[in-house]
Amino acid sequence: MNSMILGRYVPGNSILHRMDPRAKLLGLFLLIVILFWANNVMTNALLFLLALAFILIAKIPFRFFINGLKSMVFIIAFTTLFQLFATPGGKTLFQFYFLTVTDKGLAQAGVIFCRFILIVVFSTILTLTTTPLSLADAVEKLLTPFKIIKVPAHEIGLMLSMSLRFVPTLMDDTIRIMNAQRARGVDFGEGNLFEQMKAIIPILIPLFVSSLNRFKRADALAIAMEARGYKSGEGRSRYRQLKWQALDSIAILSIVAVGTIIFWLKY
Repeated sequence: MNSMILGRYVPGNSILHRMDPRAKLLGLFLLIVILFWANNVMTNALLFLLALAFILIAKIPFRFFINGLKSMVFIIAFTTLFQLFATPGGKTLFQFYFLTVTDKGLAQAGVIFCRFILIVVFSTILTLTTTPLSLADAVEKLLTPFKIIKVPAHEIGLMLSMSLRFVPTLMDDTIRIMNAQRARGVDFGEGNLFEQMKAIIPILIPLFVSSLNRFKRADALAIAMEARGYKSGEGRSRYRQLKWQALDSIAILSIVAVGTIIFWLKY
C-alpha cells in the first residue's frame, strides 16, 4: 500500500508547498494540455527537464515518484505495447507472425510512454505538495465562475473534501487487513503475477464490508450536517483562506512560456 499516493501529503516548506493550490491545479491542467503538443524528442526532453526541476524544487524524495509509477506499470505497458504493434504505416522494422513493428509505431509508442510518465510525475507533485482539503477548496474556487451556468461549485468542493477525508481511513483498513492475512500465512509478494492477484482476493471482501460501514458513517455525517442547518457556501466564513501571490502568477506565466516554446518546437 506504500505505492498509493492519493490523499497523501508530504509536509515541507518548499516553493511548491507555499504556492496557492489554485495555481498548482491550474498549472497541472496547462501542463496536461502542453503534453499533447510534445510529439518529438526535443519537446519531450524539455518536459522531462521541467519535471526534474519541479522535483528538485519540491524537495521530495524520488521514491515517492517511483512508487507512484509502480501502481501504473500495467496500464503504461499495455498502452505502449498497443501503440507499438497497432499503429499502421511507416517502414517495417520487425515482424513476427501477426505482430509488426514500424518506425511510425515505435515513435508513437515512445510519445505515449513519455506522456504517461510525465502525467504521473506532475500529478504526484501536486498531490504530495498540497493538502487534500486545500485541493478541494481550490477546485471549488476554480469552478466558481461556472455558477453562471448553474454548476454547483460549492457542492462539488464539499463532495471532494468529504471523499478525500475517508481515503486515509480506507488505506488504514487495507493495511490492517493485509497484516491480518500475513499473520495467517499469506504472502502477497510471492509467485507470479496471477498468484499475486489471487492473493489479493482475501483482502477485497473484508475491505468491501469495511467500506459499507464507512458509507453508513458518511450518511450519519450528512444527517448531522442537515440537523445543524448546513447550507451552501453563500455567505459562509472560511477557516482556510486562499491567497494568490506574485509567486503563483510567475509560475503560471512560466508554464505558459514553456508551452509556447513546445508549441513552436513541435513542427
